[in-house]
Amino acid sequence: MRAMKMALILSLSAGALSAKPHLRDVAKVDRTLLAVGIADEIRKNCPSISARMLKALSVIRDVGAHARDLGYTEEEIDAYRKSDVEKDRLKAERREYLNAAGVVTDAPDTYCHLGRTEIEKGGQIGALLRMN
Repeated sequence: MRAMKMALILSLSAGALSAKPHLRDVAKVDRTLLAVGIADEIRKNCPSISARMLKALSVIRDVGAHARDLGYTEEEIDAYRKSDVEKDRLKAERREYLNAAGVVTDAPDTYCHLGRTEIEKGGQIGALLRMN
C-alpha cells in the first residue's frame, strides 16, 4: 500500500513538472524572436542600416539556451521555430509593430527612421542594428 502511494505521488508530481506552457507563452522566448524579426525587417528595407549578425546569432543562441533551461527539448524548440502557424503569428505581430511605428511598405525612409529610433533607444531591437 505504501509503495502504491509513493508511486502515485511520484507520477502526479512528474506530470506537474512536465506541464510546460507553449513556447509562445514564454515571454522571453517569444518577445526575443519578435525583436529579431523586427530588426531583420528594418535592415532588409533600410539601405543605411545593417544587422549586427554576431549579436543576432548570440541572442538566438541565448534564447534557445533559456528554453532548454526551462526544460524544453530541442524537438520542442525546433517545432516552435519551424511552425508555420507561429511564423504567421509573429509576422502579423511584426507588421502591427511596424505599422504602429509609422512604417510604410515601399518607403525605405520610414524603416530607416524606425531603425535610428530603435538604435538610439538602445533596446533589444536597436542592439541588433547598426548604422552603415
